[in-house]
Amino acid sequence: MARSGARLAIDRSVPGLIVKIGDYPLHHGGVGAIRSLGRLGVPMYAVTEDRCTPAATSRYLSGRFVWPTTGREEPGRLVEGLLRIGRRIGRPTVLVPTDEEAAVLIAEHAGALAGSFLLPRVAADLPRRLASKQGLHELCVEHGVPSPAAAFPGSYADIEAYAGQARFPVVAKNREAFLRRRSPAVSGTTRIAGPAQLLDLARDWGPRPGVILQEYLPQEEAEDWIVHGCFDAQSAPLALFTGVKVRSWPPYAGMTACAYVAGNPELARMTARFIQRIGFTGTADLDWRFDRRDGLYKLLDFNPRMGAQFRLFENTAGVDVIRAQHLDLTGRTVPAGEQLAGHRFVVENIDLPALLAYRRSAGRTGPRRATPYRRPPPDGGSSSGAAPRTAGTELAWFAGDDPLPFFTMLARSVGPGVRHLVQLRREGRRAGATQS
Repeated sequence: MARSGARLAIDRSVPGLIVKIGDYPLHHGGVGAIRSLGRLGVPMYAVTEDRCTPAATSRYLSGRFVWPTTGREEPGRLVEGLLRIGRRIGRPTVLVPTDEEAAVLIAEHAGALAGSFLLPRVAADLPRRLASKQGLHELCVEHGVPSPAAAFPGSYADIEAYAGQARFPVVAKNREAFLRRRSPAVSGTTRIAGPAQLLDLARDWGPRPGVILQEYLPQEEAEDWIVHGCFDAQSAPLALFTGVKVRSWPPYAGMTACAYVAGNPELARMTARFIQRIGFTGTADLDWRFDRRDGLYKLLDFNPRMGAQFRLFENTAGVDVIRAQHLDLTGRTVPAGEQLAGHRFVVENIDLPALLAYRRSAGRTGPRRATPYRRPPPDGGSSSGAAPRTAGTELAWFAGDDPLPFFTMLARSVGPGVRHLVQLRREGRRAGATQS
């Protein structure tokens, strides 16, 4: 598939900085952003946990700032740390947050950061509301956007009352972005089979449970869609893409493991209309689920920052959401173009276990309504400096022109991968015991 990123009028004098808060060194989205702008000649810098993270080994990285954070720090300390990095870079730099905590911090302290960095000017409280499961649900209700039914218990007594009348299974999620770092109630999106399991889990959630209990949309009656976009100061889309999430890890509830491009004008219009109404500016990654039972697209998550799988999407002008953001913040025109079709995205270290898990389950691994995946012409390559792609597939980690992040990922994946599999197995046994 031909890519035209090399023709973009990018300002190579303005660097980019990948900003992350928390300890998650195996993050392919940051590597993708470094490659996306770095291949166009933009100097790229990154905050890393140590010197041997995959992002720190990219050939397109001009400099790394080793700064391990937990998300439990005082905001003032984090802002001061960013300002120190800005002084070391020595020129205005585009900030690229890769998690909700970083996006919220940047928005709420935009005044202090604006002297050293280029960043979207969004209402200070909006990213926190969008990253909050309760805040997002309230915005959906306010603006007439379908979303799963949800409850926000304030005590164990509320959970007991909910357990007595809820229709199971239900889904539990951490309610606020920063709380998942400080005192997470659940390790991630958790499917709860019945009242006994819910009450058992809730005993560990403390007197003020930081969870949302959400309607479960059965996988056999649903399709998972993703929308990535970049929006200007008037909340108009500079780039807007739609695709299908085929597999996730953990299964049906985690990050994207495999996805492909699928045009969906209806969903694109819904997203753009919602963004306009709430006045969001910058890059965003939204998860929608199409519920076949009532024919509605329901908004599950709104990440007010780039999505880890953003390199799935590019238009005919060579623009992805990160390139659009850099062009816009540096005063350049973002060229329009059609979404490129026939492309998919695979995260190598999690898609194989996801594929095996999906094959063992009774759920579907792909949507019925999506445009079928088609392979691009055999001469498809890249004019943006990237290594040629095979069969229209963008790999999250491996790139022929930048192989070290892939091998670093492999070296660091063994321990966490085994621990995660053990955890999933224990949770499965616990759920089975509770049901019986």
